[in-house]
Amino acid sequence: MNKCPGAVETKALIGILIGLVVIVAIFVIVRLDMTGEKGSGLGTDFEYSLEQLGKIDPNLILFEESAAPIDTKFETTHAVAVDTGGSIYVAGDNAVRVFDGGGNLQNEIALSEAPMALAVVTEEAGENAPDGLKIYVAMKDHVEAYNGRGKSLARWQSPGDNAVLTDIAVSKDNVFVADAGNRIVWRYDTKGTMLNRIGEKDADRNIAGFVIPSPYFDLAVGRDGLLRVVNPGVHRIEAYTFEGDLEFSWGEFSSDVKGFCGCCNPVNFAILPGGDPAGADDSFVTCEKGLTRVKIYGPEGDFVGVVAGPEQLVEGGKVEICSTPEECQLGGFDVAVDKAGRVIVLDTIRNIVRIFSEIKK
Repeated sequence: MNKCPGAVETKALIGILIGLVVIVAIFVIVRLDMTGEKGSGLGTDFEYSLEQLGKIDPNLILFEESAAPIDTKFETTHAVAVDTGGSIYVAGDNAVRVFDGGGNLQNEIALSEAPMALAVVTEEAGENAPDGLKIYVAMKDHVEAYNGRGKSLARWQSPGDNAVLTDIAVSKDNVFVADAGNRIVWRYDTKGTMLNRIGEKDADRNIAGFVIPSPYFDLAVGRDGLLRVVNPGVHRIEAYTFEGDLEFSWGEFSSDVKGFCGCCNPVNFAILPGGDPAGADDSFVTCEKGLTRVKIYGPEGDFVGVVAGPEQLVEGGKVEICSTPEECQLGGFDVAVDKAGRVIVLDTIRNIVRIFSEIKK
């Protein structure tokens, strides 16, 4: 008598399912053995190492907090800048607030929406800059310009619906705008006319393109005349000519204090001028999120030391190591440098400005 084909297929299916159950069970047992009792997905040795990452050798810390924190009184903050007179500008909520070095509020520029970045430049005094200052403010999708007294001068055309503007840098007649949404740097003149794009993927020019997992995308112009841009997804800072040629880059992925870890670091940086007028010895001050650290690197990316680490910057010295932007939300501080060489850190968790000076030895 012939067996029913459906019965044979059913028995085969049951056998396959039993095999899959056994494989899954073995995987779970091995996984539990690897991860320890907390089920974190990481071994207990790594959990201990994670705690240790927040502790930095005191011999590596080169700066100390040298002034009382400035309470911005913002509910949300995004960016900090400093002018040549030492005034500190903070972008937050729907305004830019200006503080003197002692933390006293000097001025406030009311805005129609949240500012994401700003740059303050000195210009020859004139009708548009009666006090010799010009302030560029990046909203999410466009740039606005103001004079030092807060008068609106211009609103630039948006680069498109996908724009997520995250930083501005100015060098003479050039204004560079980092756009995390389009993964590109826009180069404008000071009137808002777009001149060219920088960092677009181009195999012929040996440019791999920017990897930007989260809306942190920073830039600055060095005194050597090169534009420095963070490529956060690959943990490095890249140097470009104004025409968009990639000259060199530095930075590496590592949880060690000398490197950058997490999904996308460094998130912000500033240039700390050295003694060479040509800018050959400019240093870099970098900020990381997750493992919240502010560090110093030399002109070629050699690690110099630490301004402050998690123990100084985050309550309880909390540390997060993560592989996705959704996991990694701790930190995201901004940084600026004044002419005295002080490091100005915007704490976006507590919405305060903290000032660090080099420890004199």
